[in-house]
Amino acid sequence: MKRLFSCMALLLCTFIAQAQFTQIVRGTVTDQVLQKPIAGAAVNIVGTKRMAITDENGNFRFNDVPVGTVSLQVTMIGYKENTAANITVNAGKEIVVSVAMMEAVYTSGEVVVKANSKKNKPLNDLSVVSARAFTVEETEKYAAAVNDPLRMATNFAGVASADDGNNQIVIRGNSPTGLLWKMEGVDIPNPNHFAAQGSSGGGISILSAQLLSNSDFVTGAFAAEYGNALSGVFDLKLRKGNNEKRETTLQAGLLGLNVAVEGPFSKKYKGSYLVNYRYSTLSLLDKIGVNIGDGTTNFQDLSYNIYLPTKKAGTFSIFGFTGLSNQDVNAQTDSLKWETEGDRYGSKYISNTTFSGITHNINVGRNSKLNSAVGYSYSKLSYLSDYLEKQDSSSVDFNGFDKTSKLSLNSTFSHRFSRKHTLKLGGIVNFIGFNYYQLSKENTQAPLQEKININNNTTTLQSFAEWQYKASDKLTFNAGIHYLQLLYNNSSSTEPRFSVKWDVNKKNSLAFGYGLHSQVQPWGIYFAQVTDNGKTSNPNKDIELTKAQHFVLSYNHAFSKNLRFKTEVYYQQLFNVPVSTSDTNTVSTLNLQDSYITDALVNKGKGRNYGIELSLEKYLSNHVYFMFSNSLYQSKYTASDGIERNTRFNGNFISNIVAGKEFVYTEGRRTLGINIKAVYAGGYRTTPIDLEQSQQFGYTVFKDKEAYSLQNPAYMRGDIRISMKWNRKNFTSTLSLDIQNVTNRQNIYNSYYDAFKGKVVTNYQTGLIPILNYKVEF
Repeated sequence: MKRLFSCMALLLCTFIAQAQFTQIVRGTVTDQVLQKPIAGAAVNIVGTKRMAITDENGNFRFNDVPVGTVSLQVTMIGYKENTAANITVNAGKEIVVSVAMMEAVYTSGEVVVKANSKKNKPLNDLSVVSARAFTVEETEKYAAAVNDPLRMATNFAGVASADDGNNQIVIRGNSPTGLLWKMEGVDIPNPNHFAAQGSSGGGISILSAQLLSNSDFVTGAFAAEYGNALSGVFDLKLRKGNNEKRETTLQAGLLGLNVAVEGPFSKKYKGSYLVNYRYSTLSLLDKIGVNIGDGTTNFQDLSYNIYLPTKKAGTFSIFGFTGLSNQDVNAQTDSLKWETEGDRYGSKYISNTTFSGITHNINVGRNSKLNSAVGYSYSKLSYLSDYLEKQDSSSVDFNGFDKTSKLSLNSTFSHRFSRKHTLKLGGIVNFIGFNYYQLSKENTQAPLQEKININNNTTTLQSFAEWQYKASDKLTFNAGIHYLQLLYNNSSSTEPRFSVKWDVNKKNSLAFGYGLHSQVQPWGIYFAQVTDNGKTSNPNKDIELTKAQHFVLSYNHAFSKNLRFKTEVYYQQLFNVPVSTSDTNTVSTLNLQDSYITDALVNKGKGRNYGIELSLEKYLSNHVYFMFSNSLYQSKYTASDGIERNTRFNGNFISNIVAGKEFVYTEGRRTLGINIKAVYAGGYRTTPIDLEQSQQFGYTVFKDKEAYSLQNPAYMRGDIRISMKWNRKNFTSTLSLDIQNVTNRQNIYNSYYDAFKGKVVTNYQTGLIPILNYKVEF
């Protein structure tokens, strides 16, 4: 009996071992500055004795890695140790990772430098303050992020949503228009559906999480290579497709259908392709009783990355995206059903964007690298609004379109003189074409006027130089300069940048950053028309760049390997801000959420943002993560009347918590994930409505002298994400449910005078929205 029991136990253990699903984990180790492969690096799966040594191309491979979560520790003589932490291994797709290593300043013999590695350390080593890397897993894991980088970013300190109905973000009290988007080192147009001219966000991201790799998000005192931005930078990197095996991802849910395909071109070639397509109609949400607004809303997008390496001519990549979106709203034709003034309006809105780019990377000698790129983008935004004056007659209320094309050329040269000194030089040229038209009213009772009618082109020039000096492995200095010029009116800006970081010890570090930054105005502002005595002029043609000085002091403390505290104190001084030419008007571009204004403007405005941010973050370990962030801030502006006021976005405080727990069953074959998010923030500012004047004139009249003197009630919202993942042999499936605003709280958006009701009406932000999704990978 004992022998029989022993045999049965042995057979059971063997069966369990065979039933445990595994996957291939492989990747490449490269030099962080020159992106050259590193041969001879040791790659170890943390917590095991499994080790691989990189070949001459920097490649490593582990076969039969059990599904679950693993971390890779990479060491190499003369380099700082690096760790790729919390890599999720699923049965459906191979894991292909890229690990970059930083050369150590001081080495002695065969010594591996131990590094106090941060899990969210920026990929760009020149970004030492107000910057962090984010992962694709974060865009997928965080509650209600729904694979959207902008929605994911609202979990970070100092970042708030501008409006639940879209994904625009407010960074440290700045207007959402101050954000820069880059992809593979190339400036790209706003990569979001339902965008507006001049905006940085929209309804939902065009970009697929299937294409994104780990990327950087910067919120102040940017490195010298970043220009034409005032509030923040998304520096996106793309994932290469699997170059050994064809893989597919399919998704279906309330946001539509999604398919991604990747694989090699041939077995003998290391190139790969990765393509993603999505089609969606939000009418599915409407049919289950979720109020997402009136009308019919549809969107679709295509994104791709094609990797083409050569033996001697470097590597080429062809990448891009296309997003098509539209919304049609029909006016209520039965006058007996009119309940608000809005029932009498119908509209057609189109937002289409496309971008294609080609990059070329080649090593020049042993210590230099040249990156070059060409990109072309085109966007068309159009909006037509009709007003039913009577049940059977209507008139045009607004008619306009913005067509923008851009050809971008840029090149960056990096050279490492020694372990201590590195130099990066670059230049960017953008050839921009415009075809803008706008026919609109000053108010609902005013006649239609042509505000913009332009078909023209211009060029922007940018150049930069960055120098990094590492006095030791603990003390680093960065200095640089950025130049931006708009040839349309020859306005320009020369911008010094500086930062220093001191790793006091293994647990504490200090950093300081300074930068002068500038930004071109939303294009429509330059083309505004004013008609006086029958003569038409363009009063804003010579509007200069808006500028801002950023000062940031940062402190980091590591309580343990996976628990860190960070605080930053910042001050931003904005000047050269376009404001109204009238000294009694309170208009300022610092209060723009999107689009542009056609008033006559002058660069006499200013503003200031200052505050303190604190965050406590536990990286994912033992299947648990959390992040608490708190921000206290002020955001002020001064218009032509010389009075300092709150900006529209001065909420004064933001408190966030995001957390999650994974419950792993049957050796990783099933994983239950529960993720939550809660935000409590000060309400944005608003201008009082003059009810008596509004009733007299029949449209909303604001008390302009009291601009942004009122504050909306505090904003509160809770989100939750529940997911179940199943691993089967060569197949992974995930069922998830994201619920935005789980308590269905009514947060105020704005107020306006409704002429039909004869009173002030309040609009509320989005209520409860469930997003059900099913994904399979194989």
